Amino acid sequence: MEIRYGAHPVDMRAYDTTRLRKEFLLEGLFQTGQINLAYTHVERYVVGGAVPTNEPLQLETNKKVIGVDYFLERRELGIINIGAKGSVIVEGTEYELDNKDGLYVGLGNKEVLFKSADPANPARFYLLSVTAHRQFPTAKIAQADASPTHLGSIETSNERVICKYIHDEGVQSCQLVMGMTFLKPGNMWNTMPSHVHNRRSEVYIYFDLPEDQAVIHLMGEPQETRHLIVRNEQAVISPSWSIHSGVGTSNYTFIWGMGGENKVYSDMDPAPTKDLL
Repeated sequence: MEIRYGAHPVDMRAYDTTRLRKEFLLEGLFQTGQINLAYTHVERYVVGGAVPTNEPLQLETNKKVIGVDYFLERRELGIINIGAKGSVIVEGTEYELDNKDGLYVGLGNKEVLFKSADPANPARFYLLSVTAHRQFPTAKIAQADASPTHLGSIETSNERVICKYIHDEGVQSCQLVMGMTFLKPGNMWNTMPSHVHNRRSEVYIYFDLPEDQAVIHLMGEPQETRHLIVRNEQAVISPSWSIHSGVGTSNYTFIWGMGGENKVYSDMDPAPTKDLL
């Protein structure tokens, strides 16, 4: 399990491209036949990918890193399948997930397994976990049932659909809020006007992005912005003090996930475009 540490915004101002990518960009999460996980001290997230093939993959703990006997002993987990059809088995109950379906798994579940329906065309499960102190039931979220919100316009190149999977008005959790944003064809900008939210942090993963295209992800304090070049199926850790916006060389999809003091989706502090530097 890879470990990432938190960063002070003043320190980040001195980072070069290599250091910025090392601290905030997660590459290579999806490896065939493996579960790959990264642990960050930002909100104590665990971020990962699971790509099962011939045999199911079991979610294991790393006692040295997270200090528990099983992964969800003190955690909850959000899962969204960004690959072909597969299933997640939680304590013997199997949940089938088509592409872009999600699953919430609550505190206290000891066994979590990942399967692909077709090993030659595997599922690709994106995983995001935060600490939890209250148990909520495991629940599947079909993409068709996720709460859609239509925002933006073609005139500003940010016409998009935001689908909320785990949130206060949908599938319940202790601290985790999670969903997906679809950019419509011809649109490239996400999360503009930008914002920060000091009461929680966020992780983005970009996908459905052609291999020869990229997203220029903007981060940093509103008056000290930096950028990361992000490829398909790469994730960005966004501390509470950082904006998290981006523009692609084509349209794309991304999953956002948050944890922290407040689960209210609209809790944010605006960072108007005219004030960005």
